Amino acid sequence: MAQALVHSIIPTAFLGSCAIFGSLSLAALYAERRSMLFLGGFLIYGLNMLVMMLFFNILFLGSYMVFQLDVYGGLILFCGFVLFDTQLIVERFNNGDNDYVRHSLDLFLDFINIFRRLLVILASKEKKRKN
Repeated sequence: MAQALVHSIIPTAFLGSCAIFGSLSLAALYAERRSMLFLGGFLIYGLNMLVMMLFFNILFLGSYMVFQLDVYGGLILFCGFVLFDTQLIVERFNNGDNDYVRHSLDLFLDFINIFRRLLVILASKEKKRKN
């Protein structure tokens, strides 16, 4: 039973992450130049709030609802980071920054965070369906 769970959820989360990442990257590439860079401050603020909320939840609350807010909020947040990071990488490249390792690492971390959150969402939906 656990094998069927792994065989269906992991590929679904991976394909979903690829679809989200690919479509948002293309949207950022075809958008007007520097139109998504304003998101940087909001995204960093949101990330700080998610981290503080998660620590507060672990230490004091232990609420499942706050955990769900972290998972869904983090998914939305990292979708915004894909838009922001893609346009930031293009701007940095146009200004002469050719550090492709750092650029690819930024996008890889965005992809991993989206994949991880989709995996948690799909696993919790599967668990609810089984019960």
